[in-house]
Amino acid sequence: MSGRLDRRVAALADAVEVAAGRLDPGAVESARAVVRRAGERLGFGIEATVVALAGPTGAGKSSLFNALVGDELAQAGRLRPTTATATAALWGDPPEALLDWLEVPRRHRLQGGARNGLVLLDLPDFDSVKTGHRLEVERLLELVDLVVWVVDPQKYADAALHDRYLRPLAAHRETMVVVLNQADLLEGEALAACRADLERLLAEDGLDGVPVLAVSARTRDGLDGLQAILDRRVASRDAAVARLAADVTTVATALDEGCGDGRAGQVRRAQAQRVVQALSQAAGVPTVALAVARSHRRQGALATGWPFVRWLRRLRPDPLRRLRLGDGPSPDVHTSLPGPTPVQSALAAGAARELAADAAGELHAPWPSLVRAAATRAEDDLPARLDRAVAGAELSTRRPRWWRAAGLLQALLALAVLAGALWLLALVGLGFLRLEDVLPLPEVWGIPLPTLLLGGGTLAGLLLALLTRAVNRVGARRRARRSTAAMNRRVEAVARELVIEPVEAELAAYERLCGATSTALRGR
Repeated sequence: MSGRLDRRVAALADAVEVAAGRLDPGAVESARAVVRRAGERLGFGIEATVVALAGPTGAGKSSLFNALVGDELAQAGRLRPTTATATAALWGDPPEALLDWLEVPRRHRLQGGARNGLVLLDLPDFDSVKTGHRLEVERLLELVDLVVWVVDPQKYADAALHDRYLRPLAAHRETMVVVLNQADLLEGEALAACRADLERLLAEDGLDGVPVLAVSARTRDGLDGLQAILDRRVASRDAAVARLAADVTTVATALDEGCGDGRAGQVRRAQAQRVVQALSQAAGVPTVALAVARSHRRQGALATGWPFVRWLRRLRPDPLRRLRLGDGPSPDVHTSLPGPTPVQSALAAGAARELAADAAGELHAPWPSLVRAAATRAEDDLPARLDRAVAGAELSTRRPRWWRAAGLLQALLALAVLAGALWLLALVGLGFLRLEDVLPLPEVWGIPLPTLLLGGGTLAGLLLALLTRAVNRVGARRRARRSTAAMNRRVEAVARELVIEPVEAELAAYERLCGATSTALRGR
Protein backbone atom coordinates (compact mmCIF):
# COMPACT_ATOMS: atom_id res chain seq x y z
CA MET A 1 0.00 0.00 0.00
CA SER A 2 2.84 2.40 0.83
CA GLY A 3 4.40 1.59 -2.55
CA ARG A 4 1.38 3.06 -4.30
CA LEU A 5 1.56 6.06 -2.00
CA ASP A 6 5.26 6.47 -2.85
CA ARG A 7 4.33 6.69 -6.54
CA ARG A 8 1.64 9.24 -5.79
CA VAL A 9 3.97 11.37 -3.68
CA ALA A 10 6.68 11.23 -6.36
CA ALA A 11 4.13 12.32 -8.96
CA LEU A 12 2.96 15.13 -6.69
CA ALA A 13 6.56 16.30 -6.26
CA ASP A 14 6.88 16.39 -10.06
CA ALA A 15 3.62 18.36 -10.31
CA VAL A 16 4.88 20.84 -7.72
CA GLU A 17 8.08 21.37 -9.70
CA VAL A 18 6.09 22.16 -12.84
CA ALA A 19 3.42 24.25 -11.10
CA ALA A 20 5.90 26.49 -9.26
CA GLY A 21 5.69 29.93 -10.83
CA ARG A 22 2.74 28.92 -12.99
CA LEU A 23 -0.21 28.12 -10.76
CA ASP A 24 -1.60 29.63 -7.57
CA PRO A 25 1.32 30.02 -5.11
CA GLY A 26 -0.86 28.97 -2.19
CA ALA A 27 -1.86 25.70 -3.83
CA VAL A 28 1.74 25.03 -4.87
CA GLU A 29 3.08 25.70 -1.38
CA SER A 30 0.43 23.44 0.17
CA ALA A 31 1.39 20.65 -2.21
CA ARG A 32 5.08 21.17 -1.49
CA ALA A 33 4.37 20.94 2.23
CA VAL A 34 2.52 17.64 1.72
CA VAL A 35 5.44 16.22 -0.26
CA ARG A 36 7.84 17.24 2.48
CA ARG A 37 5.55 15.97 5.23
CA ALA A 38 4.93 12.65 3.48
CA GLY A 39 8.64 12.07 3.05
CA GLU A 40 9.26 12.80 6.70
CA ARG A 41 6.35 10.72 8.00
CA LEU A 42 7.10 7.68 5.84
CA GLY A 43 10.70 7.95 6.89
CA PHE A 44 9.63 7.04 10.43
CA GLY A 45 7.82 3.91 9.20
CA ILE A 46 4.15 3.02 9.47
CA GLU A 47 4.34 0.76 12.51
CA ALA A 48 3.25 3.61 14.79
CA THR A 49 -0.22 5.19 14.57
CA VAL A 50 -0.63 8.78 15.77
CA VAL A 51 -4.17 9.62 16.94
CA ALA A 52 -5.24 13.08 18.12
CA LEU A 53 -8.23 14.05 20.21
CA ALA A 54 -9.37 17.45 18.92
CA GLY A 55 -12.36 19.56 19.72
CA PRO A 56 -13.75 22.78 21.16
CA THR A 57 -13.58 24.09 24.69
CA GLY A 58 -15.51 22.03 27.24
CA ALA A 59 -16.12 19.01 25.00
CA GLY A 60 -14.26 16.75 27.43
CA LYS A 61 -11.19 15.81 25.37
CA SER A 62 -8.95 15.44 28.40
CA SER A 63 -11.53 13.37 30.25
CA LEU A 64 -11.88 11.10 27.23
CA PHE A 65 -8.07 10.93 26.94
CA ASN A 66 -7.79 9.81 30.56
CA ALA A 67 -10.60 7.28 30.07
CA LEU A 68 -8.78 5.74 27.07
CA VAL A 69 -5.48 5.69 28.90
CA GLY A 70 -6.96 4.43 32.13
CA ASP A 71 -5.14 6.99 34.23
CA GLU A 72 -5.34 10.70 35.09
CA LEU A 73 -2.55 11.83 32.75
CA ALA A 74 -4.24 14.97 31.41
CA GLN A 75 -5.67 17.72 33.58
CA ALA A 76 -9.44 17.93 33.26
CA GLY A 77 -11.53 20.62 34.88
CA ARG A 78 -13.95 23.48 34.48
CA LEU A 79 -11.30 26.18 34.13
CA ARG A 80 -10.88 27.04 30.41
CA PRO A 81 -8.64 26.49 28.62
CA THR A 82 -7.52 23.49 30.64
CA THR A 83 -5.11 21.96 28.05
CA ALA A 84 -2.28 24.34 27.18
CA THR A 85 0.07 21.93 25.42
CA ALA A 86 -0.46 18.57 23.81
CA THR A 87 -0.02 15.49 25.96
CA ALA A 88 1.04 12.15 24.47
CA ALA A 89 0.29 8.64 25.70
CA LEU A 90 2.59 6.06 24.10
CA TRP A 91 1.84 2.35 23.97
CA GLY A 92 4.91 0.25 23.35
CA ASP A 93 8.04 1.82 21.94
CA PRO A 94 7.26 4.20 19.02
CA PRO A 95 10.34 5.71 17.29
CA GLU A 96 11.81 8.58 19.26
CA ALA A 97 12.41 10.42 15.99
CA LEU A 98 8.66 10.37 15.31
CA LEU A 99 7.94 11.83 18.73
CA ASP A 100 10.57 14.53 18.22
CA TRP A 101 9.00 15.32 14.86
CA LEU A 102 5.63 15.77 16.55
CA GLU A 103 7.30 18.11 19.07
CA VAL A 104 5.07 16.98 21.94
CA PRO A 105 7.03 17.54 25.18
CA ARG A 106 4.68 15.73 27.59
CA ARG A 107 5.00 11.99 26.98
CA HIS A 108 3.70 9.08 29.06
CA ARG A 109 4.74 5.54 28.16
CA LEU A 110 2.36 2.65 28.74
CA GLN A 111 2.47 -1.10 28.26
CA GLY A 112 2.03 -2.07 24.62
CA GLY A 113 -0.29 -5.04 24.36
CA ALA A 114 -2.94 -4.85 21.65
CA ARG A 115 -2.31 -1.13 21.24
CA ASN A 116 1.43 -1.46 20.70
CA GLY A 117 2.49 1.45 18.45
CA LEU A 118 -0.37 3.78 19.36
CA VAL A 119 0.49 7.43 20.05
CA LEU A 120 -2.55 9.19 21.51
CA LEU A 121 -2.46 12.99 21.70
CA ASP A 122 -4.68 15.27 23.78
CA LEU A 123 -4.67 18.59 21.89
CA PRO A 124 -5.48 22.08 23.15
CA ASP A 125 -8.88 23.57 22.29
CA PHE A 126 -9.10 24.71 18.67
CA ASP A 127 -11.34 27.60 19.76
CA SER A 128 -9.09 28.68 22.64
CA VAL A 129 -8.87 32.38 23.39
CA LYS A 130 -5.09 31.98 23.23
CA THR A 131 -3.71 32.17 19.71
CA GLY A 132 -0.79 29.90 20.54
CA HIS A 133 -3.17 27.09 21.44
CA ARG A 134 -4.98 27.32 18.10
CA LEU A 135 -1.72 27.39 16.16
CA GLU A 136 -0.49 24.31 18.00
CA VAL A 137 -3.71 22.47 17.17
CA GLU A 138 -3.45 23.34 13.48
CA ARG A 139 0.20 22.30 13.38
CA LEU A 140 -0.47 18.89 14.87
CA LEU A 141 -3.63 18.30 12.82
CA GLU A 142 -1.38 18.36 9.75
CA LEU A 143 0.91 15.69 11.21
CA VAL A 144 -1.32 13.11 12.90
CA ASP A 145 -2.62 9.96 11.20
CA LEU A 146 -6.12 9.84 12.65
CA VAL A 147 -8.25 12.59 14.20
CA VAL A 148 -10.95 11.87 16.77
CA TRP A 149 -13.18 14.96 16.83
CA VAL A 150 -14.70 15.28 20.27
CA VAL A 151 -17.90 17.36 20.51
CA ASP A 152 -20.63 17.71 23.08
CA PRO A 153 -24.42 18.13 22.81
CA GLN A 154 -24.08 21.92 23.18
CA LYS A 155 -21.38 22.62 20.54
CA TYR A 156 -21.62 19.84 17.96
CA ALA A 157 -23.14 22.31 15.43
CA ASP A 158 -20.58 25.06 16.07
CA ALA A 159 -19.84 26.88 12.79
CA ALA A 160 -16.13 27.19 13.62
CA LEU A 161 -15.85 23.39 13.79
CA HIS A 162 -17.66 22.72 10.55
CA ASP A 163 -16.52 25.68 8.42
CA ARG A 164 -12.88 25.86 9.48
CA TYR A 165 -12.02 22.21 10.09
CA LEU A 166 -14.49 19.55 9.00
CA ARG A 167 -15.69 20.84 5.63
CA PRO A 168 -12.18 21.57 4.25
CA LEU A 169 -11.17 18.02 5.24
CA ALA A 170 -13.87 16.26 3.23
CA ALA A 171 -11.23 14.20 1.44
CA HIS A 172 -10.01 12.91 4.82
CA ARG A 173 -13.16 11.04 5.85
CA GLU A 174 -11.16 7.81 6.12
CA THR A 175 -8.92 9.41 8.73
CA MET A 176 -11.64 10.74 11.06
CA VAL A 177 -13.89 9.60 13.84
CA VAL A 178 -16.47 11.87 15.49
CA VAL A 179 -17.29 11.31 19.14
CA LEU A 180 -20.40 12.86 20.71
CA ASN A 181 -19.10 13.04 24.27
CA GLN A 182 -21.13 13.67 27.42
CA ALA A 183 -23.86 11.41 26.05
CA ASP A 184 -24.94 10.77 29.66
CA LEU A 185 -26.47 14.27 29.72
CA LEU A 186 -29.18 13.20 27.25
CA GLU A 187 -31.97 10.66 27.45
CA GLY A 188 -32.40 7.95 24.83
CA GLU A 189 -34.59 9.78 22.27
CA ALA A 190 -32.82 13.11 22.77
CA LEU A 191 -29.45 11.40 22.33
CA ALA A 192 -30.63 9.65 19.15
CA ALA A 193 -31.97 12.93 17.75
CA CYS A 194 -28.73 14.75 18.62
CA ARG A 195 -26.66 12.03 16.98
CA ALA A 196 -28.85 12.02 13.87
CA ASP A 197 -28.54 15.79 13.57
CA LEU A 198 -24.77 15.54 13.90
CA GLU A 199 -24.67 12.92 11.12
CA ARG A 200 -26.80 15.22 8.95
CA LEU A 201 -24.36 18.11 9.45
CA LEU A 202 -21.44 15.84 8.63
CA ALA A 203 -23.14 14.73 5.43
CA GLU A 204 -23.58 18.38 4.45
CA ASP A 205 -19.86 18.83 5.08
CA GLY A 206 -19.13 16.00 2.64
CA LEU A 207 -18.23 13.63 5.48
CA ASP A 208 -21.07 11.14 5.22
CA GLY A 209 -19.91 7.73 6.35
CA VAL A 210 -17.58 9.03 9.04
CA PRO A 211 -18.14 6.97 12.22
CA VAL A 212 -20.18 8.86 14.84
CA LEU A 213 -20.03 7.43 18.34
CA ALA A 214 -22.01 8.48 21.40
CA VAL A 215 -19.68 8.24 24.40
CA SER A 216 -19.57 9.32 28.01
CA ALA A 217 -16.05 9.68 29.34
CA ARG A 218 -17.49 9.98 32.85
CA THR A 219 -19.59 6.80 32.82
CA ARG A 220 -17.48 5.03 30.12
CA ASP A 221 -20.67 4.26 28.13
CA GLY A 222 -19.82 3.76 24.44
CA LEU A 223 -16.09 3.82 25.17
CA ASP A 224 -15.65 0.23 24.00
CA GLY A 225 -16.73 1.19 20.48
CA LEU A 226 -14.09 3.91 20.24
CA GLN A 227 -11.43 1.61 21.69
CA ALA A 228 -12.34 -1.05 19.13
CA ILE A 229 -11.91 1.42 16.26
CA LEU A 230 -8.55 2.53 17.60
CA ASP A 231 -7.42 -1.07 18.09
CA ARG A 232 -8.38 -1.96 14.51
CA ARG A 233 -6.52 1.01 13.05
CA VAL A 234 -3.45 0.31 15.15
CA ALA A 235 -3.47 -3.36 14.15
CA SER A 236 -3.90 -2.60 10.42
CA ARG A 237 -0.95 -0.18 10.38
CA ASP A 238 -2.63 1.77 7.58
CA ALA A 239 -3.62 5.00 9.31
CA ALA A 240 -0.49 6.92 8.30
CA VAL A 241 -0.80 5.81 4.69
CA ALA A 242 -4.51 6.68 4.59
CA ARG A 243 -3.88 10.12 6.05
CA LEU A 244 -1.06 10.93 3.64
CA ALA A 245 -3.09 9.57 0.72
CA ALA A 246 -5.91 11.94 1.66
CA ASP A 247 -3.44 14.83 1.91
CA VAL A 248 -2.07 14.01 -1.53
CA THR A 249 -5.59 13.81 -2.97
CA THR A 250 -6.53 17.20 -1.53
CA VAL A 251 -3.53 19.14 -2.83
CA ALA A 252 -3.35 17.22 -6.12
CA THR A 253 -6.99 18.11 -6.78
CA ALA A 254 -6.15 21.78 -6.31
CA LEU A 255 -3.26 21.52 -8.75
CA ASP A 256 -5.34 19.49 -11.19
CA GLU A 257 -7.68 22.44 -11.53
CA GLY A 258 -4.88 24.02 -13.54
CA CYS A 259 -5.40 21.38 -16.21
CA GLY A 260 -9.11 21.82 -16.79
CA ASP A 261 -10.70 20.00 -19.70
CA GLY A 262 -9.18 22.03 -22.53
CA ARG A 263 -6.83 20.69 -25.18
CA ALA A 264 -3.47 22.13 -26.10
CA GLY A 265 -2.67 23.02 -29.68
CA GLN A 266 0.75 22.77 -31.25
CA VAL A 267 3.39 24.95 -32.84
CA ARG A 268 2.54 24.71 -36.52
CA ARG A 269 5.24 25.10 -39.13
CA ALA A 270 3.38 27.90 -40.91
CA GLN A 271 3.15 29.94 -37.71
CA ALA A 272 6.82 29.31 -36.95
CA GLN A 273 7.78 30.48 -40.44
CA ARG A 274 5.81 33.69 -39.97
CA VAL A 275 7.78 34.37 -36.80
CA VAL A 276 11.06 33.72 -38.62
CA GLN A 277 10.07 35.99 -41.50
CA ALA A 278 9.07 38.78 -39.13
CA LEU A 279 12.34 38.44 -37.20
CA SER A 280 14.28 38.32 -40.45
CA GLN A 281 12.85 41.70 -41.40
CA ALA A 282 13.56 43.07 -37.93
CA ALA A 283 17.14 41.76 -38.11
CA GLY A 284 17.77 43.69 -41.35
CA VAL A 285 18.37 40.59 -43.49
CA PRO A 286 17.04 42.28 -46.67
CA THR A 287 19.35 45.25 -46.03
CA VAL A 288 22.36 42.97 -45.64
CA ALA A 289 21.38 40.93 -48.70
CA LEU A 290 21.26 44.13 -50.78
CA ALA A 291 24.65 45.14 -49.38
CA VAL A 292 26.03 41.70 -50.27
CA ALA A 293 24.87 42.08 -53.86
CA ARG A 294 26.30 45.59 -54.17
CA SER A 295 29.57 44.51 -52.55
CA HIS A 296 29.84 41.64 -55.01
CA ARG A 297 29.29 43.94 -57.99
CA ARG A 298 31.83 46.41 -56.61
CA GLN A 299 34.45 43.75 -56.04
CA GLY A 300 33.72 42.25 -59.46
CA ALA A 301 34.15 45.64 -61.14
CA LEU A 302 37.46 46.18 -59.33
CA ALA A 303 38.67 42.74 -60.39
CA THR A 304 37.39 42.57 -63.99
CA GLY A 305 36.41 46.11 -65.00
CA TRP A 306 38.14 48.39 -67.54
CA PRO A 307 41.42 49.22 -65.74
CA PHE A 308 41.43 52.90 -66.71
CA VAL A 309 38.08 53.60 -64.93
CA ARG A 310 37.94 50.95 -62.21
CA TRP A 311 39.68 53.28 -59.77
CA LEU A 312 36.43 55.23 -59.64
CA ARG A 313 34.89 52.26 -57.85
CA ARG A 314 37.43 52.58 -55.07
CA LEU A 315 36.04 55.98 -54.21
CA ARG A 316 32.84 54.30 -53.06
CA PRO A 317 33.07 52.40 -49.72
CA ASP A 318 32.27 48.71 -49.63
CA PRO A 319 28.57 48.39 -48.59
CA LEU A 320 29.35 45.43 -46.34
CA ARG A 321 32.22 47.15 -44.58
CA ARG A 322 29.98 50.12 -43.89
CA LEU A 323 27.82 47.63 -41.94
CA ARG A 324 30.93 46.14 -40.27
CA LEU A 325 30.39 42.89 -42.17
CA GLY A 326 32.21 40.94 -44.82
CA ASP A 327 35.35 39.74 -43.04
CA GLY A 328 33.89 36.33 -42.26
CA PRO A 329 31.45 35.22 -39.57
CA SER A 330 31.94 37.32 -36.43
CA PRO A 331 29.07 36.63 -33.99
CA ASP A 332 30.72 38.79 -31.30
CA VAL A 333 30.84 41.89 -33.51
CA HIS A 334 28.11 44.50 -33.25
CA THR A 335 27.08 45.50 -36.75
CA SER A 336 26.17 49.00 -37.89
CA LEU A 337 22.73 47.90 -38.96
CA PRO A 338 19.92 50.16 -37.76
CA GLY A 339 17.68 48.63 -35.13
CA PRO A 340 14.23 47.35 -36.01
CA THR A 341 11.64 49.98 -36.73
CA PRO A 342 8.53 50.21 -34.55
CA VAL A 343 6.55 48.60 -37.35
CA GLN A 344 9.00 45.69 -37.62
CA SER A 345 9.00 45.20 -33.85
CA ALA A 346 5.21 45.23 -33.79
CA LEU A 347 5.04 42.67 -36.60
CA ALA A 348 7.52 40.39 -34.83
CA ALA A 349 5.65 40.64 -31.53
CA GLY A 350 2.34 40.05 -33.30
CA ALA A 351 3.68 36.93 -35.03
CA ALA A 352 4.94 35.59 -31.70
CA ARG A 353 1.59 36.22 -30.00
CA GLU A 354 -0.28 34.64 -32.89
CA LEU A 355 1.94 31.55 -32.63
CA ALA A 356 1.31 31.42 -28.88
CA ALA A 357 -2.46 31.76 -29.26
CA ASP A 358 -2.55 28.99 -31.83
CA ALA A 359 -0.34 26.76 -29.68
CA ALA A 360 -2.43 27.34 -26.55
CA GLY A 361 -5.46 25.94 -28.35
CA GLU A 362 -8.39 25.47 -25.96
CA LEU A 363 -6.38 25.53 -22.75
CA HIS A 364 -7.96 27.19 -19.75
CA ALA A 365 -6.41 29.93 -17.64
CA PRO A 366 -3.66 30.48 -16.75
CA TRP A 367 -2.07 28.55 -19.62
CA PRO A 368 -2.91 30.90 -22.54
CA SER A 369 -1.24 33.77 -20.70
CA LEU A 370 1.68 31.55 -19.71
CA VAL A 371 2.21 30.45 -23.30
CA ARG A 372 1.95 34.04 -24.53
CA ALA A 373 4.40 35.22 -21.87
CA ALA A 374 6.82 32.49 -22.92
CA ALA A 375 6.63 33.61 -26.56
CA THR A 376 7.28 37.27 -25.73
CA ARG A 377 9.55 36.91 -22.70
CA ALA A 378 12.74 37.63 -24.66
CA GLU A 379 11.46 40.64 -26.63
CA ASP A 380 14.06 42.93 -25.09
CA ASP A 381 16.89 40.52 -25.93
CA LEU A 382 15.84 39.92 -29.53
CA PRO A 383 17.51 42.94 -31.20
CA ALA A 384 20.95 42.09 -29.80
CA ARG A 385 20.57 38.37 -30.52
CA LEU A 386 19.42 39.03 -34.07
CA ASP A 387 22.32 41.41 -34.64
CA ARG A 388 24.76 38.71 -33.53
CA ALA A 389 22.97 36.17 -35.69
CA VAL A 390 23.48 38.33 -38.79
CA ALA A 391 27.09 39.07 -37.86
CA GLY A 392 27.79 35.37 -37.46
CA ALA A 393 26.34 34.33 -40.79
CA GLU A 394 28.55 33.12 -43.65
CA LEU A 395 28.06 35.77 -46.37
CA SER A 396 29.88 33.90 -49.18
CA THR A 397 32.81 36.31 -49.52
CA ARG A 398 34.96 34.03 -51.70
CA ARG A 399 36.08 35.55 -54.99
CA PRO A 400 35.14 33.59 -58.16
CA ARG A 401 38.15 32.04 -59.89
CA TRP A 402 37.25 33.49 -63.27
CA TRP A 403 37.82 37.01 -61.91
CA ARG A 404 41.58 36.39 -61.97
CA ALA A 405 41.52 35.30 -65.62
CA ALA A 406 39.29 38.20 -66.63
CA GLY A 407 41.49 40.63 -64.69
CA LEU A 408 44.60 39.30 -66.37
CA LEU A 409 42.96 39.66 -69.80
CA GLN A 410 41.94 43.24 -68.96
CA ALA A 411 45.52 43.95 -67.93
CA LEU A 412 46.83 42.63 -71.26
CA LEU A 413 44.29 44.72 -73.16
CA ALA A 414 45.28 47.76 -71.11
CA LEU A 415 48.93 47.15 -71.97
CA ALA A 416 47.96 46.90 -75.62
CA VAL A 417 46.11 50.22 -75.40
CA LEU A 418 49.08 51.84 -73.67
CA ALA A 419 51.48 50.43 -76.23
CA GLY A 420 49.34 51.69 -79.09
CA ALA A 421 48.93 55.10 -77.46
CA LEU A 422 52.66 55.50 -76.80
CA TRP A 423 53.47 54.34 -80.32
CA LEU A 424 51.11 56.89 -81.80
CA LEU A 425 52.49 59.62 -79.55
CA ALA A 426 55.96 58.72 -80.65
CA LEU A 427 54.88 58.96 -84.29
CA VAL A 428 53.30 62.36 -83.65
CA GLY A 429 56.52 63.58 -82.06
CA LEU A 430 58.69 62.26 -84.84
CA GLY A 431 56.35 63.77 -87.42
CA PHE A 432 56.76 67.13 -85.74
CA LEU A 433 60.50 66.66 -86.16
CA ARG A 434 60.01 65.35 -89.73
CA LEU A 435 61.49 62.02 -88.76
CA GLU A 436 58.48 59.84 -89.61
CA ASP A 437 60.57 57.23 -91.34
CA VAL A 438 62.63 56.47 -88.25
CA LEU A 439 59.98 54.12 -86.76
CA PRO A 440 58.33 51.44 -88.85
CA LEU A 441 54.52 51.51 -89.17
CA PRO A 442 53.29 47.97 -89.82
CA GLU A 443 49.67 47.35 -90.75
CA VAL A 444 47.25 44.56 -90.02
CA TRP A 445 44.30 44.18 -92.33
CA GLY A 446 45.18 47.57 -93.71
CA ILE A 447 45.05 49.23 -90.28
CA PRO A 448 48.21 50.65 -88.73
CA LEU A 449 49.25 48.45 -85.85
CA PRO A 450 49.40 51.21 -83.16
CA THR A 451 45.90 52.35 -84.15
CA LEU A 452 44.71 48.75 -83.95
CA LEU A 453 46.30 48.30 -80.54
CA LEU A 454 44.75 51.51 -79.19
CA GLY A 455 41.29 51.19 -80.70
CA GLY A 456 40.98 47.44 -80.62
CA GLY A 457 42.30 47.16 -77.08
CA THR A 458 39.94 49.89 -75.89
CA LEU A 459 36.94 48.34 -77.62
CA ALA A 460 37.78 44.84 -76.41
CA GLY A 461 38.37 46.06 -72.84
CA LEU A 462 35.06 47.90 -72.76
CA LEU A 463 33.19 44.92 -74.20
CA LEU A 464 34.85 42.60 -71.69
CA ALA A 465 33.91 45.01 -68.88
CA LEU A 466 30.28 45.03 -70.00
CA LEU A 467 30.24 41.24 -70.22
CA THR A 468 31.79 40.71 -66.79
CA ARG A 469 29.44 43.32 -65.36
CA ALA A 470 26.43 41.31 -66.57
CA VAL A 471 27.92 38.08 -65.24
CA ASN A 472 28.69 39.76 -61.91
CA ARG A 473 25.10 40.89 -61.58
CA VAL A 474 23.98 37.29 -61.88
CA GLY A 475 26.63 36.24 -59.35
CA ALA A 476 25.60 39.05 -57.02
CA ARG A 477 22.00 37.86 -56.99
CA ARG A 478 23.13 34.27 -56.38
CA ARG A 479 25.46 35.34 -53.57
CA ALA A 480 22.71 37.47 -52.02
CA ARG A 481 20.36 34.47 -52.04
CA ARG A 482 22.98 32.24 -50.38
CA SER A 483 23.70 34.92 -47.79
CA THR A 484 20.00 35.40 -47.13
CA ALA A 485 19.58 31.67 -46.58
CA ALA A 486 22.56 31.63 -44.21
CA MET A 487 21.24 34.59 -42.22
CA ASN A 488 17.73 33.16 -42.11
CA ARG A 489 19.06 29.89 -40.72
CA ARG A 490 20.67 31.78 -37.88
CA VAL A 491 17.58 33.93 -37.38
CA GLU A 492 15.51 30.74 -37.27
CA ALA A 493 17.83 29.39 -34.57
CA VAL A 494 17.23 32.56 -32.54
CA ALA A 495 13.48 32.27 -33.12
CA ARG A 496 13.51 28.67 -31.96
CA GLU A 497 15.55 29.45 -28.86
CA LEU A 498 13.74 32.60 -27.75
CA VAL A 499 10.19 32.11 -29.06
CA ILE A 500 9.32 28.64 -30.30
CA GLU A 501 11.11 26.46 -27.74
CA PRO A 502 9.75 28.44 -24.75
CA VAL A 503 6.23 27.96 -26.13
CA GLU A 504 6.86 24.25 -26.65
CA ALA A 505 8.29 24.08 -23.13
CA GLU A 506 5.06 25.53 -21.70
CA LEU A 507 2.97 23.01 -23.64
CA ALA A 508 5.24 20.23 -22.38
CA ALA A 509 4.90 21.62 -18.85
CA TYR A 510 1.11 21.46 -19.21
CA GLU A 511 1.22 17.85 -20.33
CA ARG A 512 3.71 16.98 -17.59
CA LEU A 513 1.61 18.68 -14.91
CA CYS A 514 -1.60 16.98 -15.98
CA GLY A 515 0.12 13.59 -16.17
CA ALA A 516 1.69 14.09 -12.75
CA THR A 517 -1.54 15.21 -11.08
CA SER A 518 -3.40 12.31 -12.67
CA THR A 519 -0.87 9.88 -11.21
CA ALA A 520 -0.96 11.67 -7.86
CA LEU A 521 -4.75 11.36 -7.77
CA ARG A 522 -5.10 7.81 -9.05
CA GLY A 523 -1.74 6.20 -8.33
CA ARG A 524 -1.20 4.98 -11.87
